Amino acid sequence: MAQVKVGIVVPYSWSFWGGVVEHAELQAEALTALGCEVRTIMGNDPPGQFTRVLHPRHGRHGTPPPEVIPIGRSVIVPANGTLPNIILSPRSVFRVRQALERERFDVVHMHEPMTPTPCIATLAMCTAPMVGTFHANGDLGWMKLATPAWGFLAERLDHRIAVSERARESAHRWLPGDYEIVPNGVLIPPHAEPAGRQNRIVFAGRHEGRKGLQVLLKAWPEIRARTGATLHICGADPLAVRLLMTRLRTPEEGVEVLGFLPQEEFTQELLSAKALVAPSLGGESFGIVLVRAMACATPVVASDIPGYRDVMTPETAVSFPPGDEQALANAVEALLADEPRRQMMGVAGRQLTQDRYAWDAIARRLVEIYSAVAA
Repeated sequence: MAQVKVGIVVPYSWSFWGGVVEHAELQAEALTALGCEVRTIMGNDPPGQFTRVLHPRHGRHGTPPPEVIPIGRSVIVPANGTLPNIILSPRSVFRVRQALERERFDVVHMHEPMTPTPCIATLAMCTAPMVGTFHANGDLGWMKLATPAWGFLAERLDHRIAVSERARESAHRWLPGDYEIVPNGVLIPPHAEPAGRQNRIVFAGRHEGRKGLQVLLKAWPEIRARTGATLHICGADPLAVRLLMTRLRTPEEGVEVLGFLPQEEFTQELLSAKALVAPSLGGESFGIVLVRAMACATPVVASDIPGYRDVMTPETAVSFPPGDEQALANAVEALLADEPRRQMMGVAGRQLTQDRYAWDAIARRLVEIYSAVAA
C-alpha cells in the first residue's frame, strides 16, 4: 500500500510523557520514514495557570508539532495503578469527528482503543478500517464499567494488536478475540559506546507508587556510599520527588532531579550513564524503558516482575526481587564493580534491541497489517 494515510489516535495528552505517548510518536516517525502520511489525534494542555492547577506534574508545555491534531485538554484519572492524562471533554468528540471527516484516513490506528473519549468516539464514528493496540497489563478493573457500556464497539476493530503476551492476556480477559503480538519499538541511536561512561545511574519514570522510585531512594544512601555513583532522576515531577526524598529522609547528595526530558536529552542521559535502574513493583505490560536503555548500550538493573521479565535476559540485565532495597543495592554495586562485565552487557543489550525492537521492522509489519485490513 503506497502513500497510505494513517491516523493515529491516542487518548492521552501530548503535553505529558508516558509510554504510550512515546510509542505513538516513534510509530509516526517510523511510518513517515516508510512513505506514509501520518497525523496523530490526541490531547494537549497549553501552558498557563489552568493547566498548572489541573496537572501538578511537570510536562512539555509547548506547541505540538503540525502533524499532531489536538482535540482538547486532559484530566488525571487513576487507572491500573497509574495516573494517565486522558481526554474526557464532550467537545473532544466533535473535534474527533471533524478530524476524521477532514483528513479522510485510509487506516486509523488507535492505542488503548477502549479508553474514552477519543478512541471510543473514533470507534463509533470512523468509516475507515481500524486497528487497535492494547498496552495495559493487570486486572483492568475499569473495564467492569466500560465493557457493558461500550465494549461492543471493539467488534468494529479490523485487527487487534497487543504489545506483549501480558497485554494480550489482560485484554482478552475482557474482550475475547484474536490478538497479534507486535512489541513496542524503541528509539535506537546510531552510535552507542558502552565504555567511557560517567559513574552514574539513571531512573526514568513518572512519580507513581508502582514505578518504585521510593525503593531506589531508600537504597540510595548505601548505593552512594558503596559505589560513589551519582543518580539522575528523569521523567518524574521535581517537586514531587523532593517531597518524597524529604519524607524518606534521603540525602540529596549525588542526586539530580531532571524532570521531563525531550527524547534527545533523555537519550544523552542513557548514553552517558553506567546503568538504568527500574525498581517497579508491578503493573508493567512491557519494559519499554528497559529496552530504551539497552538500545543505548546501557545495562539494566530491574525488578523481577512480569513485563520486565519478558524483555530482560541474563546477558543484558540484572534482576532483583521487587521492593527489596538491599538486593537492589547489592545488584547495583556488583554491576558497577565489574566494568568488563558491564560493558559486555551493554553490547548484548544493544544487539538485542536491534534484533527485536527496531522501529523500522515494526513499522513495516504495521504497513502490512494496514494493507490487509484495507484490502
